[in-house]
Amino acid sequence: MRRLPAGLAAVALLAVTATACGSSSSGASGSSSDGVTTVKVGVIPIVDVAPVYLGVKQGFYKKRGLDLTLETSQGGAAIVPGVVSGQFEFGFSNTTSLMVARSRNVPVKAVANGVASTGKAGADFGGVVVKGDSPVKSPKDLAGKKVAVNTLKNIGDTSVRESVRKAGGDPKSVQFVELAFDQMPAALAAGQVDAAWVVEPSLSVAEEQGARVVASNFVDVSPDLTIALYFTSDKLAQQDPELVKKFAEATRESLAYAGSHPDEVREILATYTKIPEKTLQALTLPRWPEEPDRASLERLGELGRQDGLFDEAPDLDTLLP
Repeated sequence: MRRLPAGLAAVALLAVTATACGSSSSGASGSSSDGVTTVKVGVIPIVDVAPVYLGVKQGFYKKRGLDLTLETSQGGAAIVPGVVSGQFEFGFSNTTSLMVARSRNVPVKAVANGVASTGKAGADFGGVVVKGDSPVKSPKDLAGKKVAVNTLKNIGDTSVRESVRKAGGDPKSVQFVELAFDQMPAALAAGQVDAAWVVEPSLSVAEEQGARVVASNFVDVSPDLTIALYFTSDKLAQQDPELVKKFAEATRESLAYAGSHPDEVREILATYTKIPEKTLQALTLPRWPEEPDRASLERLGELGRQDGLFDEAPDLDTLLP
């Protein structure tokens, strides 16, 4: 599933279409004779979603009667319409995508926490990188430069702008270019962009090629930043609250397991990403708290409003579990 060219505007359009056509948010799931419910989940092939893959392997979902199918996409902005239309029962998306969706009355509801920053500047699982010989020495120097992000007008450019702003640069002058995370190290090395916001494993790949981190944009927003959440549609939440409850419980168990078994996280990453063994051992893992940090989301909402992603930050009570 490729990201829709119209990005977030397509989210609102698809939501309206799905409602008009009477699309069922539970259309992709089904119960077999043995009581097992098949469930499709939209994810991104990055380190963030390792807990769900681990949860499937450990049987956390199976013991609750759920048979998960994990389908990958480029970013959360593409997964949102997939959930609203019923292509997926659940999805993984960064919190900015979900805030934008709620601000446009797209019926999505978070059901479980997703991933959080390590809170350590220079040692986070995501950051802005430049070539080793780049004249860019600090976030301030990113002003006027071409920076790659995986989805335009989303958490990437909003958080990068905050890094530039805090360093005393002009955040409005940064030029953002949309690229998939796995394409960013090569684009940076070839000089197609001046900098790239990457997350693991692309961060380690870029560093192995000589890139260096000049900004920890997640940390600059908030050390405890909740970066992404697992979510469903309002319709499924209302029609099948038991299914939502089971998925949420299994996901929380998976998050806790991943947080206490880093070696198994690295092992599971090899099953859904093409990461060399050397990179697997070097990459920085995020944190996987069982609950989102509301204060950090309020700050992210303020930045989204400031950057014009929405007129007013959405009420978090309508979004969070």
